[in-house]
Amino acid sequence: MRLYDFIPKHMEQILSAWEKYARTIDTALPTLDTKGLRDHAQFILETVARDMRGAQTEQQQIAKSEGRGPQTEGDSPADTHARTRLVAGFSMDQMVSEYRALRSSVLRLWLAQNPLDDTYRVDDMIRFNEGVDQALVESIKTYGEAVEATRKTVLGVLGHDLRSPLGAVMMASDLLRESAHLSDRERRLATQISTSVRRADLMVNDLLDLARVNLGTGLPVNLEPCELNSLCTSVIEELRTGFPEVQIVWHAGEPVSGQFDPLRMEQVFTNLIANAIRHGDAQQAIHVTLERDDGQTVFSVQNSGELIPANIMPYLFNPEGRYSSYASGEKGSSAGLGLGLFIAAQIVEGHGGNIEVQSTLDHGTTFKVLLPST
Repeated sequence: MRLYDFIPKHMEQILSAWEKYARTIDTALPTLDTKGLRDHAQFILETVARDMRGAQTEQQQIAKSEGRGPQTEGDSPADTHARTRLVAGFSMDQMVSEYRALRSSVLRLWLAQNPLDDTYRVDDMIRFNEGVDQALVESIKTYGEAVEATRKTVLGVLGHDLRSPLGAVMMASDLLRESAHLSDRERRLATQISTSVRRADLMVNDLLDLARVNLGTGLPVNLEPCELNSLCTSVIEELRTGFPEVQIVWHAGEPVSGQFDPLRMEQVFTNLIANAIRHGDAQQAIHVTLERDDGQTVFSVQNSGELIPANIMPYLFNPEGRYSSYASGEKGSSAGLGLGLFIAAQIVEGHGGNIEVQSTLDHGTTFKVLLPST
């Protein structure tokens, strides 16, 4: 019997084997019933059998082997299966193992009922494996996309929901600091709370911006007439308050006016200076400069301390690459995902500019923002 006829004829036997294997998979969620465990397996098998019945050229076979099989309109059974397995708590490895078990069960049952001298056995096995591989590729792709979409949504919701309690803590800490009835120790504690919550607020803002980028909406940049020196001065004063032990030297040139997004540029100033505070030598001054140079607006932050290794430079503005290649090995206060640099680069790019980085023994580390004249 041809394999594409064997599959529908022995569907119940095959599905029982699929269900039996699926019951061996432990998840954090309650065990599914028979309907849930057999989820879309029948439709996947029917799709494979239908594909096997059709004629196939050598080029079509090659395309399948390279992962370029025919695409269906809308969701395929394999797509839907991947999403429901994700919701049911199956990991990707567990979902893939289901396909491995399915492949083994079908071929074992079929080969047990077919004599060894059938000339079509090899051809049927090749076509069957091609069909299962096609379904597997679709499931893996859909599972990965669903996980990524979930991650992005959770990231956005988390950042949004954290803003309210952080705002309440920030307001309460500011009121405490202004109280005339605090002892010196209590005032120091209130200042520390204020500093920490503001740092957390910056992180939440970066998370929200990352969520916007991930969800495809991008970072909104609303240009309007703006003078940057006053913005930068305000940011520096706020950081001096939050980090009184750090010396920030402000080199202000002539007033720099143009078409900028004031809120976003404040974010750039804050992220780059805060980055210098976190990674620089606390005993050495941080130098901040804003000026016009050859028709460009140039903002730079220079700090001393540990240099940035050359092999890390390509990942500085990529949070995913930074985490996998660098931050996983960072320790202490310098550890992180590099979201501040990523957000700053996105904002600068939205203004039509770019960020340059130099890190040398002679001059320390300098981040330089270059913005076109506006």
